Order: sequence, then C-alpha cells, then structure tokens
Amino acid sequence: MEEFVLWMNQVPDIALYLTLSIGAATENVIPAVPADTFIAIGGFLAGMGDLDVYWIFGGTWFCNVLGAGFVYKLSHVHGPAFFEKRSGRYLLKHHQMQRMERFYERWGPAAIFLSRFLPGVRAIAPVFAGAIRQPWPRVLIPIAVASALWYGGLVRLGFLAGENLANLETQLSRLNQGLTGIAVLVAIGVAVWWYRSRVPDYSEWKS
Repeated sequence: MEEFVLWMNQVPDIALYLTLSIGAATENVIPAVPADTFIAIGGFLAGMGDLDVYWIFGGTWFCNVLGAGFVYKLSHVHGPAFFEKRSGRYLLKHHQMQRMERFYERWGPAAIFLSRFLPGVRAIAPVFAGAIRQPWPRVLIPIAVASALWYGGLVRLGFLAGENLANLETQLSRLNQGLTGIAVLVAIGVAVWWYRSRVPDYSEWKS
C-alpha cells in the first residue's frame, strides 16, 4: 500500500479525482476492483493536505451511484429477455424468479441498502432488481443513501488516520475481512436457496 500511496501522491490532483471516481463506478461492473481501499487512501491524502476531502467524497459517491444506476437500467431493459433464454432459465427458473420478485417486493429496499456494504454482493443486487423490473426509486434511493454512508465513512477513516498509513492499512484489513466474511455467508445462503428451490413447490400454486 505504501508504494501505491507514493504513486498517488505524485499524480496530478485532477487525475486522482478522476481515477477514484472511475474506480467507484467500475466496481459495479467488476467487483474485484478495490475501490474501497482507493477511496480510503484518497481520504488519507486529503488528511495530509494534498486533496480536497469533499471532492473525493462527492466524486466517488456520485459515480458509484451512477454506475449502479447504469447496471440497473441495463438489466431492466435486457434482463427479462435473458432469463427467458435457455442459459437464463438454467440460472434462475421461472418459479425462482417469482420467489425473488416476492422477496424484492417485501424486502427490496432494505436488502439493497445492506448489500452496498458487502463486497461483491453490492454489484449483484441492482442486476436482479432490474431483471424483475423493480421501480427505480426502490433501487436507487437505498443505493444512494447506503453509498453516501459507506464512502463517507471510508473517506473519514482515511482522513482521521493522519500520517499513520500502517494504522489505516490495519483498520482497512480488519474491516474488509469482517465484511468479506459476511458476504461469503450471504453467498452461501443464496447458493443453498438456489439449490433447494430448483424444484418448484406446487403447494404455492394451489394457494
């Protein structure tokens, strides 16, 4: 991380703002992009007086929500047709889509809000919300609020680290390990649900 911070410290400010903002948007498409770490480092550099903390937060937050909105819109337009194809039906059968739709109708905004704090999971939730044609306010409003809290917290974490980069690295490592552990548990739960729900429950059709 130290080498990366030194590199960032040598890049022109406008290029850093753009890099951080693009990274925040890209993680909606490529979850492996370590946008959280980049943004915390941006807060760290702001704490050292090299960058403006408000530009870092505003740019990354706006672009992250914009990226999520793009993914949601893309899925909203093309998702239903995809899940009618053979590959889509293998991924989620029709009755599984119906169950997911009922879940989103009941818990959608809360689930999307919480998903924004989990690496990997945050990129998937808008995809399925779009595929089942959830209204955009139920998707983008919780994304915007959660992203503001999350990115604001990361920028603040870096900003308050002062010049203690080792302490920031330790805190980020602990935070990422904890959230990744929760994300893995969520992924396991979803995988179990997917496997067990492959066979339709005909009792639901009779009710």
